[in-house]
Amino acid sequence: MDFVEEMRKRVAAFAGAAHELFVQHEGSKASRVISLTQTWRDLEGLSLLQESLFRDSLLCVERGVYRAAHVMAWAAFMDLLEEKLASDGLTALHAVRPKWNPYQTVEELRENVVEYQLLDAARDVGLLSKTATKTLHGMLSKRNECAHPSAHEPDLNEALGYVSELLKRASVLQSKTL
Repeated sequence: MDFVEEMRKRVAAFAGAAHELFVQHEGSKASRVISLTQTWRDLEGLSLLQESLFRDSLLCVERGVYRAAHVMAWAAFMDLLEEKLASDGLTALHAVRPKWNPYQTVEELRENVVEYQLLDAARDVGLLSKTATKTLHGMLSKRNECAHPSAHEPDLNEALGYVSELLKRASVLQSKTL
């Protein structure tokens, strides 16, 4: 038994040393340990739907389904943005977009107004800065590449960065009021 225990220790030591070496190389998926502990904590304060969508996005990252991770994270962020736009009964939104007066609910907005325009409207009512709006337009384009047939295949780093960026922007957006 001592021999077997000694071999287990040696194998464990070898595996640990190998992981320390391989984790330094980007292409070494077997040795890369992904910990999303802090990111899971960042979900606090969101609505149940937003939290669920971001959780689904993180689960996609953990399972290597990176295109879906982009789509789910974007859906979570947009739900928060639309919730903020409607927080005053759509009064501020209708003031800057009078042609949208027929849309009296968030659901009607979602069905009739494209997300690009909603981002612009959020800037006009003061929820987003000009720079944030431009960045989010780019992130919407990235989401579109992932949601529709394209040659774009994001990797782990892109997916984590995308989800992390949207979580940070969601955190900032949560503190805003109309």
